[in-house]
Amino acid sequence: MAVIDKPLTSTLVLKYEDGLTPAGAPRIKQKSLNYVKPDVNHADLHEIALALFSLTDHQLTAVILRDSTELVEEP
Repeated sequence: MAVIDKPLTSTLVLKYEDGLTPAGAPRIKQKSLNYVKPDVNHADLHEIALALFSLTDHQLTAVILRDSTELVEEP
């Protein structure tokens, strides 16, 4: 029995600093962009994330790509 992988969609997660906690540590929040095509160029996604956050006052701390893949038995 062979199993093939079928890429579905991806989620781009952008983590950023949003002020300080009462203890003085950076408060990290995140925004997610869903339904990203799984075959998109990773360098392009990173560039888009940087461009989006250049429009805000927040500092981008991480760019994460979460992929979803379906595993299907070959007939």
